[in-house]
Amino acid sequence: MATTKHTLKAIVQDKPGVLNRVVSLFRRRGFNIDSIAVGHSEVPHLSRVTIIVNGTTATVEQVRKQMDKLIDVVKIFDITGEKSNSRELALVKVKATSTTRSDIIEIADIFRANIVDVASESLTIEVTGDEDKIESMLKLLHGFGIKEIARTGRVAMVRGNIGAMPVEEKPARSRAKKQG
Repeated sequence: MATTKHTLKAIVQDKPGVLNRVVSLFRRRGFNIDSIAVGHSEVPHLSRVTIIVNGTTATVEQVRKQMDKLIDVVKIFDITGEKSNSRELALVKVKATSTTRSDIIEIADIFRANIVDVASESLTIEVTGDEDKIESMLKLLHGFGIKEIARTGRVAMVRGNIGAMPVEEKPARSRAKKQG
């Protein structure tokens, strides 16, 4: 079976240790997470997690089901086949001289990126878009010398009138201690 990139969206409890438990599940299954983005959701005390992982549909579905069993995971979906909007943010610090500065600014304009910092020997550019857009801009900027890159990873949302992921609380599960 061929591996493909899968986009998993989860609603999780907003408390310490939850992200570690989620990531550990992927680690134990031998998955490398391509990107993970976490932030507050529209529901108080819940966070939205976007995980990009490479794998076969069957193995990713197994991990999704196991993740759904975690006590702090309220809901998880694989939105890979859904029509969705996805974006990534990157900050790119590029070497700049007085002769190259205008060329770098022109590239930033072409990609609708913003210059967020100007220093004597560098420019910092903020670009938002899909992975291909960011990679294309980075290719063009490599010729000038990239000093530093910081990327957020992908965030995604299903398109249309579907709205937010439905969140229904799971029934409380108790963790019975083993008698021994």
